Amino acid sequence: MSNIVKGTMLLTGATFLSKFLGMIYVIPFNELVGDTGGTLFNFAYVPYNILISISTIGVPLAVSKFVSKYNSLDDYKTGLRMFKAGITLMLVTGFLAFITLFFGADFLANLMIKTSSDTDEIFVEDIAMVLRMVSFALLIIPAMSIVRGFFQGYQSMGPTAVSQVVEQIVRIVFLLASTFIVLNVYGGTIVTAVGFATFAAFIGGLASCAVLWFYWQRRKADIERNVQQQDFTHDIPRKDLFIEIFSYAGPFVLVGLATPLYQLVDQFTFQKAMVAIGEGLNWTVSYSAINFYGHKLVIIPVTIATGLSLAILPALTKSFTQRDQTILVQQINQALQIVLVLVIPAVAGLAMLSDVAYGSLFGLKNIDITATLLAWYSPIALLFALFTVTSSILQGINQQRFAVVSLAAGLLMKILLNVQLIHMFGAKGAIFGTGLAVGIAVVLNIFRIRRSLYFSFKETYKRSLLIGLFTIIMCIVIWGAKMLLGMFIPYDESRIGAVVVLIVGVSIGGLVYLGLAYGSSLLERVFGDRVRVLDRFLRRSRS
Repeated sequence: MSNIVKGTMLLTGATFLSKFLGMIYVIPFNELVGDTGGTLFNFAYVPYNILISISTIGVPLAVSKFVSKYNSLDDYKTGLRMFKAGITLMLVTGFLAFITLFFGADFLANLMIKTSSDTDEIFVEDIAMVLRMVSFALLIIPAMSIVRGFFQGYQSMGPTAVSQVVEQIVRIVFLLASTFIVLNVYGGTIVTAVGFATFAAFIGGLASCAVLWFYWQRRKADIERNVQQQDFTHDIPRKDLFIEIFSYAGPFVLVGLATPLYQLVDQFTFQKAMVAIGEGLNWTVSYSAINFYGHKLVIIPVTIATGLSLAILPALTKSFTQRDQTILVQQINQALQIVLVLVIPAVAGLAMLSDVAYGSLFGLKNIDITATLLAWYSPIALLFALFTVTSSILQGINQQRFAVVSLAAGLLMKILLNVQLIHMFGAKGAIFGTGLAVGIAVVLNIFRIRRSLYFSFKETYKRSLLIGLFTIIMCIVIWGAKMLLGMFIPYDESRIGAVVVLIVGVSIGGLVYLGLAYGSSLLERVFGDRVRVLDRFLRRSRS
């Protein structure tokens, strides 16, 4: 058990560090390339992320599971066969994905935007170039992920954790260094700089491969010794191995693609719709505020909340298998309430502080546009979190295929209404389209959970009302603090002033909400009696 806990902590720490670095680098990157560069960068990475997910098809996770399964049966040869078959498959699918993106770059770019005049900041050929630059990473990332899955099957999380962090660090260093050199040393264009920035994915992948090769050389002898010493092996045809892998991993690959798919719809429709309503000159400012810079802020509460709530799902699966309805209901309610108690105040606070949050990190230029869009986009984080958790609950109760149905329904709504909503509401229409799409998917997931388990959400509804009340009080306090500080600090003109107001607003708002939630025992009801540690500390200090 200690090895499992150690491995989980190692992977969790590495994942958090990678995501944190992935958010922080955006600040200097924004200073170098601005809104135009951020938009162009995102235009390359969304198709890339989708093709990465499609080309891997969830196989690394499946390899991890099946290697572990056959190793526990002392059949190390079958696990090694699966590993080699997976490597071959990923090399083929990665190459096909590379061919698709590299040679299809012009076609995709023409679908994404419509160049209307010489005053446009981004042209079709610019998007095609960055798509080609990022496509090289598809040659190595899928196969590399199989190696990580193989080591995880041996209960060895170190190779994955170390390679993940090294990949991110090398990628960011190359990204920022190449962007700076292109722009400030050679006087190159933003398009060229962003092209090198996207190529950083390939460089980071090479660094990760080097780390995994080092681990493989160290452990190769032990792996081969285990194969030679085994007495029995399962003679499973390769075709059956792949069928079993795909049936296990396939559905939730699509669920993990939810956010990139919504962003892909924006890529194909946003610029054209903005041009059609006469707002084509500043479309890059709005697009980057929604799908790149703003999204980095919106996804923070989603990451924290879903990480905490998903920790309960192995126990949920066990309860479902044992048909313990009482415990199952408690666990589902707790998973949902963890999301609500953390994300609702977080998104409300981000909406209240959208101007100082965006201004502090990405500058005050066009803040009247960017802050408004961030304020509207913030509540969507709650829907993203609920979709992730409800989809995972469906997985726990063996209803994972329905999550694909709900995603497809939401995505169809986004495709059908996105252009019309942009025509009606401007850039905010894209946000409304995403919110409507994710909201439909969440409602369908909740309906399926309720129908499958005859589940009652009454307890969650009641606590949601309390969370909402405390959030309203928190927002009033934040509003008052901003008004008071605004008399002395010009936070709409000074970036330092925005930072000060942001820190004060987050601190005061967080203390008010946590104080109310703690004092009312809401936190104790959701997280358990361990949160009452403050009471024990106070009693000890008094004695």
